[in-house]
Amino acid sequence: MLGNSPVDPQPAEPAFFPAGSFSVPGKAGLCMKLIRTEDAVGHVLCHDITQIIRGVTKDSVFRKGHIVTPEDIPVLLSVGKEHLYVWEKDDSMLHENEAAEILFGLCKNEHIAPTPVKEGKIECIAQIDGLLKVDVQRLTQINSIPDIMIATRQTNYPVRKGEKLAGTRIIPLVIEKARMEEVRRIAGEKPLLELKPYLRKKVGIVTTGSEVYHGRIQDAFGPVLRDKFAAYDAEILGQTIADDKTEMIREAIQAFLDQGADLVVCSGGMSVDPDDVTPTAIQSTGARIVSYGAPVLPGAMFLLAYTPAGVPVLGLPGCVMYHDATVFDLVLPRIMAGEVIEKRDLAALGHGGLCLQCPTCHYPACGFGKGGLV
Repeated sequence: MLGNSPVDPQPAEPAFFPAGSFSVPGKAGLCMKLIRTEDAVGHVLCHDITQIIRGVTKDSVFRKGHIVTPEDIPVLLSVGKEHLYVWEKDDSMLHENEAAEILFGLCKNEHIAPTPVKEGKIECIAQIDGLLKVDVQRLTQINSIPDIMIATRQTNYPVRKGEKLAGTRIIPLVIEKARMEEVRRIAGEKPLLELKPYLRKKVGIVTTGSEVYHGRIQDAFGPVLRDKFAAYDAEILGQTIADDKTEMIREAIQAFLDQGADLVVCSGGMSVDPDDVTPTAIQSTGARIVSYGAPVLPGAMFLLAYTPAGVPVLGLPGCVMYHDATVFDLVLPRIMAGEVIEKRDLAALGHGGLCLQCPTCHYPACGFGKGGLV
């Protein structure tokens, strides 16, 4: 009874299930058995046991998949459970907890830890700040297998220590061992997930613009960039302010490269105005221009280049100074994780590359830049 009863009632023998053993419809080889609670030690519960105390609690005292211990018997009897449905032992089947362990094993990699299994589910937790990489193709293949589920965050997502990366479980309570072997075969030896740590890079900042160089206005770009790099524990080698002159900008870039910079960012001078010569200056260093322009708003005038030694040189448009999230925020985590970004990577950002510029920015917990994360 409900009302004052502390127990969520369940009939001891529902009319649609006979006493004794019976197969679960649609689940070949899956059997449940009705037994006395006192005889249930060592058996696996088929369902949650719920306790309701009005005004106090409504929660499971035992969850499905729980293996009954001698200490559990008085508790079960106290909530009105004199009979239980339990799974019968079948060596060809795996319990959901065992299957979740297998699925986590397919995701497990360095810097990724599991949560304790709960309700047949294990979550993957980041042990460091880093860039999450997901093998989307293999993930899709595995999730196409009936009764299998692995849910992840988007690939190339910047994550912080302690955040969730993925969750794994099967849909039914038990599953055929043969099915899990098929999952292992499709997954192969390489983990589905990788958490790449950020590298502590040495960064040089070149700020361009005659208005800043001649002191007509105060530089606002430098503080923004320092704040963004602080999230990656980068070492700022310095900031050079240059006039809108190709040779001066080129020399400033080269000076940072000579100091051992792992990354040089040039702010301003990226439009088509005649005084904006930053792209020409970057190219004059001998750097390979990957792309001048990106299908992202804000950030269309972004430039990405690499020196012959492989050092990235970025040209940042003015929107990086003004907007909370731009193309710079989409590519910076990958660069700080040591990835080399090519034209196809930037082209893919067009799907999801439109920032809605919400009054309160929630990036990266939003759709900006997510559609093109491949």
